Amino acid sequence: MKIIIKYILIIFVSLMVLASFISLFESPEKADISLSELVSKINQGEVERITVKEDLLEITTANGQLLQTKKETSVSAFETLVNLGANKDKISTIQIEVKDASGITVILSSVLPIVLPFLLILLIFWFMFSQAQKGSMQAFSFGKSKARLANTVGKKKVTFKDVAGLTEAKEEISEVVEFLKDPQKFRRLGARIPRGIILIGSPGTGKTLLAKAVANEANVPFYFVAGSEFVEMFVGVGANRVRDTFELAKKTSPSIIFVDEIDAVGRHRGAGLGGGHDEREQTLNQILVEMDGFDTNDAVIVMAATNRPDILDPALLRPGRFDRRVILDEPSMKDREDILKIHSLEKPLAKDVNLKLVAERTPGFSGADLANLVNEAAILAARKNQNQVRQNDLFEAIEKVILGPERRSHILSKKEKEITAYHEAGHALVAVSLPHLDPIHKVSIVSRGRAGGYTLKLPTEDKHLRSKMEFESELAVLLGGYAAEKTIFKDTTTGASNDLKVASDLARKMVTQFGMSEKLGPITYGEKDELVFLGKEMGHTRNYSETVAFQIDAEVKKLVAGALATAKKVLTQKLGTLNKIARELIKKETLEQKEFYALVS
Repeated sequence: MKIIIKYILIIFVSLMVLASFISLFESPEKADISLSELVSKINQGEVERITVKEDLLEITTANGQLLQTKKETSVSAFETLVNLGANKDKISTIQIEVKDASGITVILSSVLPIVLPFLLILLIFWFMFSQAQKGSMQAFSFGKSKARLANTVGKKKVTFKDVAGLTEAKEEISEVVEFLKDPQKFRRLGARIPRGIILIGSPGTGKTLLAKAVANEANVPFYFVAGSEFVEMFVGVGANRVRDTFELAKKTSPSIIFVDEIDAVGRHRGAGLGGGHDEREQTLNQILVEMDGFDTNDAVIVMAATNRPDILDPALLRPGRFDRRVILDEPSMKDREDILKIHSLEKPLAKDVNLKLVAERTPGFSGADLANLVNEAAILAARKNQNQVRQNDLFEAIEKVILGPERRSHILSKKEKEITAYHEAGHALVAVSLPHLDPIHKVSIVSRGRAGGYTLKLPTEDKHLRSKMEFESELAVLLGGYAAEKTIFKDTTTGASNDLKVASDLARKMVTQFGMSEKLGPITYGEKDELVFLGKEMGHTRNYSETVAFQIDAEVKKLVAGALATAKKVLTQKLGTLNKIARELIKKETLEQKEFYALVS
């Protein structure tokens, strides 16, 4: 519809221009007079010239005035004037010229106004016909492969050197690259390269980046397609696209097919509403057939990436299809430092920047998170009109990524500021007073994101295991703000709502998942109930009795109550320090690590 309107507007403008062009062929503007008035002027000798154009008389007077009038078509101009009483002698002194209308004038003034509407109608019909024809051609190509051939010409090539960390994953993948370059090395020993490799990892861990590196390292045709591009509303289209993709890869073998987010098409069969999803399941079946039907001489390797391996169909993961699973873990501290170095190459860093300190403060960050962190630091530096990215910019970017941007416009009243100060002071003081906890890096009552204030604790090393004592101390820290409000103001506010939620969830996990309840023992309670066609956890199924449910609630309450008692005890014993921290927060709003530890030492 938009295109039709566009063409109509073009035609309208063209007609306006044409009308202006036609007006150029018309005579200058003339005044209309009657034939009797013309006769009067002739008899008075005021007419110098008369031009006859069919039934139109154009008159030029002695003083140069231009006039016009009409006569009868069947009678000559001379007869008309004489019949109306014009003097013949006077007429003989007048220059009378007879002109026939030129061909171009006739066309432009008479024919075009009639023809142009028909041309407009024909143009509209032509456009509609061409669109219908185009649509029919698209219908024939609907089932064609949407896989794109990676083109790295003129672009920066991503290699294994550009992928920091992921040492084990790169080793697994490099075997595939080596096979494609020198297959005889493996075949003479009877080895068969895996037909399918699936990359499994959390979002942002570098699955797609690693696939791009493989494409450049192998130097073979690399076809990439998203899993969602196979699935359409029309049954059979996805299966046809799968066939077309594999046929294309076989013609150009050795080659690689990379399917990103394969969980979009590879979920458990028979799990949809009403028992299944015909189009998705047919597409998955075709993938299974194609991967099983490879000729042994076909050097075509299928790579796929997903962050939801739990919902994939088991037939997809069996040997002979996706033989090899490559796990991409979150980067370690050393890996994070290497990733930061890569993303900082094109950014001017100040001499005081220590990326190792940044890596220490970013546990749990993925490669994508770190790339975003460096970019946010550069934006902050530009906002300050700096020529270089400084250490403080990177530290501030960490807080922005974790908590959100500062909300300086969120102004607290004097009372709310005091409550927030004691709340955050309670968190920080309990955290520094109990064992097994991470050091405090910053305490602030400046709003960030949805938080009214925050206490930033960051580990000094990566942790993969957590003990019960660590969780109990963490519970006490979470309830430290609540305990401080209760101790100082003898009342509580809604500011502790999120702390209470996190503490309750953690305590319940300790009891039901981690086996950290002495009364209930090392048993897990509750089963995850997942509807895989939705791709997410929907709830838990209770596999225990009402009596056990009562005991679980009692144990959770016991853990939370014990943590609250611990927090109150710490704050009561160190009430002076609590007041000191709160007063400094009210005054400065933010306490850095050195300032905070100077107050509690």
